[in-house]
Parts: sequence; C-alpha cells; structure tokens
Amino acid sequence: MSGNTENIFPIFDSLLSKKEKESQLKQNALAIWMTGLSGSGKSTLANGLERYLHAKGFFTKVLDGDNIRVGLCKNLSFSQEDRSENIRRIAETSKLFNECGVITINCFVSPTIQIRQAAKEIIGKDNFIEIFVNANLDVCEQRDVKGLYAKARAGEIKDFTGIDAPFEAPVNPNIEINTGELTVEDSIQKILDHILPLIEFKHK
Repeated sequence: MSGNTENIFPIFDSLLSKKEKESQLKQNALAIWMTGLSGSGKSTLANGLERYLHAKGFFTKVLDGDNIRVGLCKNLSFSQEDRSENIRRIAETSKLFNECGVITINCFVSPTIQIRQAAKEIIGKDNFIEIFVNANLDVCEQRDVKGLYAKARAGEIKDFTGIDAPFEAPVNPNIEINTGELTVEDSIQKILDHILPLIEFKHK
C-alpha cells in the first residue's frame, strides 16, 4: 500500500471499545444467565426470548449445551471439576460476545451457587442477569423428552443434577420464573419486563 494513510487511520494501537460496538448495534449488551434443572424450560424460554428480541432488531446469541458441549467443551465430563471448567469457558465466551455488543442468553443447569458466582465474576456483575427457571422435579421428569431422568434413575447416567447430584437454587436471582405455573408467553413477558429497559440503547 502506498500513500499517506496517517489522516485516514490516525490510531492503530487501540481496540474498539464495547461502547463503540454497542453504539453501532444500537443496544446495550448483557449476559442473561438461565439456571435450573434439566427440563425446567430454560431452552424453550431462551429460544422464544431470542426470537422476540431478533424481531425487535436486537442482536443476540444463545449459548446452551447443544452448541457448547459438541464443540468448545466436548472434552469435558459431568464431574464437579469438569462442570466448573465448562461454566468457566462459557462465561469467558459470553464475556467476549458482550464486549462485541452482543446480548447473550445462556442456558445451563450450572447447579451450584459457587459456579454461578464464578460466571458472574468473569462476565462482570453489571452485565450479568441471573434468571432462576424454577420447576419442581416432578414437572421436569414429566417433560423428560430425552429420557435423561429415566436413565439417571436406572444408573445409566452418573452425577445427574436432581437425582444423584445436588442443585442449589439461587438465593436472590434477578428474575424467578415458575414454569410449572406460568405459560411460556407469560414467562417470556416477565423476562422482557425486566431486561428491555436495560438493553435498549440510549444516546448520551
């Protein structure tokens, strides 16, 4: 390349900031973190939420077991140590998306308070919205389309949360959704009521 580019590209030594990218996308980035038992409805709510936000012009990315465990974390088991590493990698990935101005919707059992706190610390407390997708074990087992609970009860799956591994419910989540009582539509609306004021971009 020839010619003087100094006036065209005055700065080469700094990355674009998160605020600059949010300004281009016209949104404020957040990490929406859905936690709850398998079968509680996390993925259903995430997919519905993403479709609504997409229709309204927001740029989002859903992170869940279907796209994380087959690639980024395919070498991890469901032991306590590997669960922690799984969530660490997810949180770091979510943070990178957030730094690009993208709203992430994270759907993971993330069964312990310690694991979720670690994710929050990585992402940053101001960017982290914890949603407890609350459904009792009976409801989750009735929805068990993959037969995971049956396999866990038969001893075919070890360390399965809710059967032979504990789930620690959030003490003070930003939002709690009881999917055993609320419809999908009402559940999504409850989430939207909380997050829309946070993600809507305001020029300063």
